[in-house]
Amino acid sequence: MNLFYYPAACSLADHIALIETGLAYKLLSINHERKTEDGRDFLSINPKGYIPTLELEDGVFLTENPVILNYIAEKSGKLLPKDGMIRWRTLESLAFMASEIHASYQPFFRDFPEPEKVRAREKLVKAFAILADQMGDKKFLVSDEMTIADCYLFWVLMVAPKSGVELPENLRKAFDRMRALPSVIQALAEEGLG
Repeated sequence: MNLFYYPAACSLADHIALIETGLAYKLLSINHERKTEDGRDFLSINPKGYIPTLELEDGVFLTENPVILNYIAEKSGKLLPKDGMIRWRTLESLAFMASEIHASYQPFFRDFPEPEKVRAREKLVKAFAILADQMGDKKFLVSDEMTIADCYLFWVLMVAPKSGVELPENLRKAFDRMRALPSVIQALAEEGLG
């Protein structure tokens, strides 16, 4: 599998999951001209124009973090229970982070007016409070075992300082614990973020 990525972007979640599950992968970076490391036009691969994009062995492309993370979990049989409430809480958390948190970061990555940044910060504070309540005193977001939701959570928490939002204490501690995981250390190093 080829993971199209940009260092420190949300594709880091998929990168961590690939390492954590032990699936074979190759990283292919994308430059600002939308060319892939292997010389292809990225827009011909993914007309949406953003990462992550996962190229499967048969040449099929998958996009969208929740879908790619779910594919990695299903393919490996790891990071997502086959049934039970933890499975559904994991998928629920992925959807929440993608729609409510990731989407709220947009004003901080582009030149948005300050009022829009203020609204986004307010939304992020509420969203992080919800995640903090959900996590409680568990080791990971939905249980004491790592799931694909935690791969995405790591990136969501890593980017939080850019928004100026203070993270709840249990989320800060979770970020620190995850940063020490071998899969996270490896992913950061492979993306030149050591």
